[in-house]
Amino acid sequence: MFSYSLDNKRYHTLNYYYRNLFHHKVFKVSLNANFTCPNFQNNGGCIFCLHGSNNYDTCKNSDLVKQFYEVASVLEKKWPGSYYIGYFQANTNTYAPVAVLKEKYETILALPNVIGLSIATRSDAITEECLNYLEELNKKTFLTVELGLQSAKEETLKLIKRGHTLKNFSDCVAKLKARNIKVVVHIINGLPYETKEDMINTAKYVNNLNVDGIKIHMLHILKETELAKMYEEKQFPLLTKEEYVDIVCEQLEYLNEQIVIHRITGDPQIEDLIEPKWLIKKFGVLNEIDKEMKKRNIYQGDKVNKNKQ
Repeated sequence: MFSYSLDNKRYHTLNYYYRNLFHHKVFKVSLNANFTCPNFQNNGGCIFCLHGSNNYDTCKNSDLVKQFYEVASVLEKKWPGSYYIGYFQANTNTYAPVAVLKEKYETILALPNVIGLSIATRSDAITEECLNYLEELNKKTFLTVELGLQSAKEETLKLIKRGHTLKNFSDCVAKLKARNIKVVVHIINGLPYETKEDMINTAKYVNNLNVDGIKIHMLHILKETELAKMYEEKQFPLLTKEEYVDIVCEQLEYLNEQIVIHRITGDPQIEDLIEPKWLIKKFGVLNEIDKEMKKRNIYQGDKVNKNKQ
């Protein structure tokens, strides 16, 4: 069995990571603190994002504590005594004055059984003042910063209107790591006109950043986004499920086995999804990845380890 898995996976699972670290059941509780996004304000937002669409709205329940307990109370019934990580997920969660961030973050940290925070943000939305506060916070709790990259190809970043460069991204990761802050990177497979080689190169790029974790998504086209308009005008090729599985399996081989796989496919809302429809069956995709890795007899980090020999 792979060293970093409790359930016969051939990659470093988040469940293993939390169990090994805390010796306890741990859940992330998604929160919407009603932050906005600088890329949306300055650039109209990424083309795949619902933020700029008519479907986007701020969270109906703006009380963070109520949001937290809506989820945690359900989990507690099935797994009493669990630990929780407050996951500031929606939009750019460092895009505010530090005083505002401190009030929101520490409100959640004060709740019972909350052992840490995971903060989703952008590499161009963390000021030096914010970095200093995150460094201070990291000394007091289990802190993870999640950064959206999506692709390591500069042409793709421009096409999807990402709003930052690779240098900006790598510089931000280096600053966070210099402060011993854990970093998780988000990437997307199947972005318009990218080749398999491009996607493999993105995994290699992330591996070389010495990050702690990764989330791998499949591009999904959502209604009322700029991407949906682009797809309607010219239906660029989308990955089939088989192609996605093939690419993910190879990407995992290029990721150091100590990098935690926080996500390996997406699960879009059915009512918003245009394509690809196969994403609706999330567990089917997960099972296909497991079967393909077993068929190939491969594990996460195989090609990294081979290059070291």
